[in-house]
Amino acid sequence: MIPIRDEIPTRETPVVNYLLIAVNVIVYLVMALAGPEAQDAIVARFAMVPAHFVGGVTLAAVMTIFTSMFMHAGIAHLGGNMLYLWIFGDNVEDSVGHARYLAFYLVGGVAASLTHMITNWGSGIPTVGASGAIAAVLGAYLTFFPASRIATWVPLGPFYRLTLLPAAVVLGFWFVLQLFNGILSFGGADVSGVAFWAHVGGFVTGMVLAKLFTLVNRRESVTAW
Repeated sequence: MIPIRDEIPTRETPVVNYLLIAVNVIVYLVMALAGPEAQDAIVARFAMVPAHFVGGVTLAAVMTIFTSMFMHAGIAHLGGNMLYLWIFGDNVEDSVGHARYLAFYLVGGVAASLTHMITNWGSGIPTVGASGAIAAVLGAYLTFFPASRIATWVPLGPFYRLTLLPAAVVLGFWFVLQLFNGILSFGGADVSGVAFWAHVGGFVTGMVLAKLFTLVNRRESVTAW
């Protein structure tokens, strides 16, 4: 299934979401124009490598958790991630506020990286991509808007049909797919080229953070009354 758009309008301009998309695109263009040798050097310096956290943690290694969030391995990798961020990120930002959304995105990305690191302990293969942080956005969207209708391309044999599906179906299916593939490739996500457990970790983190945000806001509302 390929989501195209949702039907929930935003009250404010999602400036942080636009900024995150822009930074991801700019970083990709810089890397694409740098040439193969420079790309290898950039990946070696800024990609997250689980093996770098074995036997001691350095500041440089910690920083790669953040820098790797804005790097992508190809145009399809970038395009798929930015499509999901474009569709679902604006409403999450609208729900939690600009500053909180940025913190939420980064925390989700860190949780996703840690999940990948634990399930691929000692791996020397570099990891890049915003999908872990975006998975947290998806988890939050599912928590906030489970009944929201998503225009989705659904495969029917060799053809696709555009239909409206609840967010619970679209994002629930996405999560189950990540979990299933993660179980099948447990301890070897790098072989498939997809860090499935990072997606799982990010998604669960997003749901937890969204639920905590809802509970805190409910308490504040009751206190104010």
